[in-house]
Amino acid sequence: MSQSISPALTDRLQNSLLALRLGVFIVMFIWTMDKFVNPAHSIGVFDKFYGIGGSSHMITYLLGALQLLLVLAFVTGIKKRFTYGLIFLMHGGSTLSAFAKYADPFNSLLFFAAWPMWAACFALYLLRDADVKFTIK
Repeated sequence: MSQSISPALTDRLQNSLLALRLGVFIVMFIWTMDKFVNPAHSIGVFDKFYGIGGSSHMITYLLGALQLLLVLAFVTGIKKRFTYGLIFLMHGGSTLSAFAKYADPFNSLLFFAAWPMWAACFALYLLRDADVKFTIK
């Protein structure tokens, strides 16, 4: 049993997926730029939330460069299975690494914004084939 999707619904779906992709990109891009603008902050985050101490500025810059390539490929829709999947996994790791913050919700309200963004990453991954507006084929 198959149903055809109206052009109006297809257009709304594509616009919605574009909005999700751009929203996720904005956050991921700023997190990426933080590695270049304030590497000490990123080093502190690696230590506090991931238990990776002793990182250097050079490692932070290298990770930032790799993340920048991924984020740009993501926003342009290149290799969606790979890039959307990695963005979903990266954001999931970030969301779950802050799990202790969720035990004190009223002093960690901003951390809760990670959950709907992670859901957006999941939706984008699942609907990646329909996300075609302003993507590179």
